[in-house]
Amino acid sequence: MTSTRRMFLADFGMGFTGLALGSMLAHDGVIRAGSPSSSPVPEGTMEPPNDPQKRTGKAKSVIWVFLSGGYSHLETFDPKPALNDYAGKTYQETPFPNPVNSQLHKKRFRSVPAEEINVRDVYPTVYPMQVGWKKCGQSGIEVTDWWPHLSQCVDDLCFVRNMWTTDNDHAAENQIHTGRHRLDETQPSIGAWANYGLGSFNDNLPKFVVLGGPTRSDTRQSIDSFYLGPQHAGVPLTLDPKNPLPFGQRFEKQSVDEQAREFELIGKLNGLAGAIYPEDDELRARIRAYELAFRMQASVPDAIDLASETEATRKLYGLDQDATKVAGERFLAARRLVERGVRFVQVFPSAYGVWDSHQKLKENHTKLCASIDLPIAGLIADLKQRGLLESTLVVFCTEFGRTPGLEKRGGGIDGRDHHPNGFTIWFAGAGIKRGHVHGETDELGYHALGEGHYVTDIHATVLHLLGLDSRSLEIPGRKRLEIDHGKVIEDILV
Repeated sequence: MTSTRRMFLADFGMGFTGLALGSMLAHDGVIRAGSPSSSPVPEGTMEPPNDPQKRTGKAKSVIWVFLSGGYSHLETFDPKPALNDYAGKTYQETPFPNPVNSQLHKKRFRSVPAEEINVRDVYPTVYPMQVGWKKCGQSGIEVTDWWPHLSQCVDDLCFVRNMWTTDNDHAAENQIHTGRHRLDETQPSIGAWANYGLGSFNDNLPKFVVLGGPTRSDTRQSIDSFYLGPQHAGVPLTLDPKNPLPFGQRFEKQSVDEQAREFELIGKLNGLAGAIYPEDDELRARIRAYELAFRMQASVPDAIDLASETEATRKLYGLDQDATKVAGERFLAARRLVERGVRFVQVFPSAYGVWDSHQKLKENHTKLCASIDLPIAGLIADLKQRGLLESTLVVFCTEFGRTPGLEKRGGGIDGRDHHPNGFTIWFAGAGIKRGHVHGETDELGYHALGEGHYVTDIHATVLHLLGLDSRSLEIPGRKRLEIDHGKVIEDILV
């Protein structure tokens, strides 16, 4: 392609447009050597119907809660008495079929290391429950004693106890959000699909907001949009009222009018750059991002102004206690965001990998459950009392469960390893049955029984409740496998 004089000046950096836009893009991490591995689909081919009148979903917004590291389903929402009955015995010594020999193990499990050297997930000695449990609520759903506040909400929750995934390492964190194993082509995250498929309730806030994460570059996939285009990726916000946005803040002595004129000039320069590069979708997406950034400066601080909440509400979320303050602030901010029209809020209430209890499971889970229990119960109660639970879908999940067997690597004596073969998540809110349990694992909590649900079944269910069909979101040239779409979990819907 022959370069024009204007393109040469802009590319070389001597043109004012090239200087201004180049500086902003470089600051924002967009400029990089080489071409992106997956070019965005040209705009115009990637805007699905989003007329609210054409959608029949019961959910207007989603709060997706993710606990990083893999909480133990056995010590949270799927307690197994048999673990105590046969503690210290091998699987072979119990009256149950040895789960390691099950065809389900080979059918669903996909190890990156060679199978002959993989020792994970097959520890044969039964490890007992590390906490008590009881039936809770009118529905009589079993929840462990580490969740005293959430257990009072079980009649509003719907547990899915037969989840499974294929990666037994922490790339499963990306997998539960994208639906793909790390050896496969990456797909956009569930939040990006929701963003892509839905119209906006509030033009002054992003449609897809992220609170508390992801905290590492290798988990960026969990909020990324890939070939959908960068405008559909999650927008991380901090809860610092003085600096909630990662970009677009006024300088210390800059007035609102001065910044408005600055953004106006940048908009004109960006428009010139857009004319020079009419097929650069990433550039156009970034132009829209800076326009949104300016509008967000008034709306975002208001949305995360937790100080404006009543003392009773702040206490409901645990903001008055050090142990629960971080999670409580993020859940309360999530409620405020959906209240203001944000479609998808992805919340990481705890730090990366902290639930990964290879050792000291009892000590770790006692502390971690206590940090989440009150705030998440507060979120459910608050959404319910405000009438928001009827229009908001809450998803509470992790990347996998923990092994029924004792992890003995490195002389381990008190922990469980990663376990993708069966684990539990729960839903609450719009379109979801209340006080319901769907599916089960075997007596030892090893395998998800029946067909079980691969992680994309969560995605299909979420999109369905938002009034979307993943097959209507197909992108030309990006044909997905059937498993990428998943199947709606019909039994949990009202």
